[in-house]
Amino acid sequence: MQAKVDQLVKFAVPEEIVSPHFCERLPESFPVHLNKGGKGLMCSPEQGPTLFTAHLPEVLDWLHKQEKPKALEEEPCEVPVLLFDKEMSTESLLFHYDGTPASARLIHHFVELFQDNIKDSRATIISPSFIPKSKQREEQEIIQLITNSTSETSFIKFNFTRIGDFWSYAVKHRCTLLVTTKNYQSDLAKVLFHFYKGGMWYDRLSFYLSF
Repeated sequence: MQAKVDQLVKFAVPEEIVSPHFCERLPESFPVHLNKGGKGLMCSPEQGPTLFTAHLPEVLDWLHKQEKPKALEEEPCEVPVLLFDKEMSTESLLFHYDGTPASARLIHHFVELFQDNIKDSRATIISPSFIPKSKQREEQEIIQLITNSTSETSFIKFNFTRIGDFWSYAVKHRCTLLVTTKNYQSDLAKVLFHFYKGGMWYDRLSFYLSF
């Protein structure tokens, strides 16, 4: 299993801080499981992993021993990755929808995977101020999906172009989970590398990255 994990996770973090989970639908106890130090879940072991998790401080401490945060700049793997700090919480979700197929796909997959964990969540969706007419229906479907899956949903139009903007918003508004595409993985690594343990650091913020 370790070899398979190493093959799929194309960033070279130590295997012992990455946990694979084999669940098409994560159990309601998943956040508690992680927060108590639990490792990989085997809901559907006959299939491939559906999620990798890693404790963010361990990843960043390891990265800070390197010259540059190149480990998270490698070509991302197809399996979603969840990085969590002090605790993993779905209390306040921040969804980044940018109008691309990858963005819509990852939000659908996140809701499917975490559906039993986000029923009581507050959710905020940030979308660009301008969305092509061809994407407006998809945008409305995303809003409806999240509205139906959480207890409270807000929709905001911001022309954020950098992952640092989303990170700053999440920290300022005390979001607990940022859902975004792995296309921003490299930039996110640089932001986290720079601000880790600084004055703006918020240790309840986790990150879900996918395609």
